[in-house]
Amino acid sequence: MEEYLPLIIQLVTGALGGNVAGKLLKNLSMGTVGNSIAGILGGGLGGQLLGMLGVGAAASGADAGGMDMASILGSVAGGGVGGGVLMAIVGAIKNAMSK
Repeated sequence: MEEYLPLIIQLVTGALGGNVAGKLLKNLSMGTVGNSIAGILGGGLGGQLLGMLGVGAAASGADAGGMDMASILGSVAGGGVGGGVLMAIVGAIKNAMSK
């Protein structure tokens, strides 16, 4: 279960990041469910990308089977930012297609 903890953190914070971005960028918001789905996808992708760059859970203690504060914060940051960014991108594409 511990090997899945960084991914779970990234997905949850991605959903939160997507909804926070939706509240801040009302013109790009897709509603709570749409923001959450885009955020979850963005959180997973953002966390994995940060891990590949050497930041976050995949780069620090998670590979060794342990979670330290840096890896948890990296997962939270990667998930939240990735979720917000992907929600904004999808919302902008949706708005552009509806015009």
